[in-house]
Amino acid sequence: MNHHALVPLGLALLSGFLVPWMLVRARWAQQVPRLAVTAWAACGAVFAVASALLPAQLLLPGESSHRLSDMLLTLRAPSPGQLFALRGRELAALAVAAAVLAVPAGAFALGLLRARRARRQHAGVLRLIGRYDPELRAVVLDHARPAVYCLPGRSRRVVVSSGAVDTLTPAQLAAALAHERAHIAGRHHLLVAAAEAFGTVFRRLPLARHGSSAVPLLLEMAADDRALRRCTRDALATALYALAAGRAPRAAFAAGGPSAALRMRRILTPHSAGHPVLRGLATIGAAALAMAPLVVACCSFPA
Repeated sequence: MNHHALVPLGLALLSGFLVPWMLVRARWAQQVPRLAVTAWAACGAVFAVASALLPAQLLLPGESSHRLSDMLLTLRAPSPGQLFALRGRELAALAVAAAVLAVPAGAFALGLLRARRARRQHAGVLRLIGRYDPELRAVVLDHARPAVYCLPGRSRRVVVSSGAVDTLTPAQLAAALAHERAHIAGRHHLLVAAAEAFGTVFRRLPLARHGSSAVPLLLEMAADDRALRRCTRDALATALYALAAGRAPRAAFAAGGPSAALRMRRILTPHSAGHPVLRGLATIGAAALAMAPLVVACCSFPA
């Protein structure tokens, strides 16, 4: 076995198994959801690159494999001249790596197209049956059940049912609207699409299995945190309670939904003592240090 394959193999094990196992059990993740989402996204990117590099390293001859390892460890991208000079096994290794990367990238692009089509169709329906309220800066839809949701992407808009307007107080409605606008501003639909694509392609992988459920919940919590910059905890929590039974169309974000009860407890319960950001960074750093022996071992062998 080419010893330079140890680095991508170690990265794949680290990002696909170890770090997700730590993230699922980390209490700090729900206290600092943006950091946790960043960790999940980094794991996905590292695993995708490592899974593409592993077969490439196995195909490459020793000298080329050593050059590739040096580029990875020094974060140097190959020049156009080096790419055009590829021949034989090097060209085959590049093709295999590109093919492996194309699978999750294709699933991500397909998921985005499907979600965009669904949002565009729903936006067309809203133009027919909804009315824009300039004071709320949202589309009001005549429906008795309280509901607030948003359509992200190019069809971006916030939708409020007439039941929500009648049921919620002005402070509660403002909190729900701020939550939805946080989803739009943060482009959360891209991260959800990435998590769903990973869940489709690598469904047995802990990274994909846990991430596809953890990332949407963490994004809801991140939107809650951003909304709390403009509203009180009581206003947002009571709005979530009133909207808990509300539903949203496919590819949209709803202020209520199944996670409302958990998020209400999080909003109303003070964070435990300590520094969740520092604990999160320490967790990620500890996982990264697990790669050090592999890197040292790889570089200690001759080419």
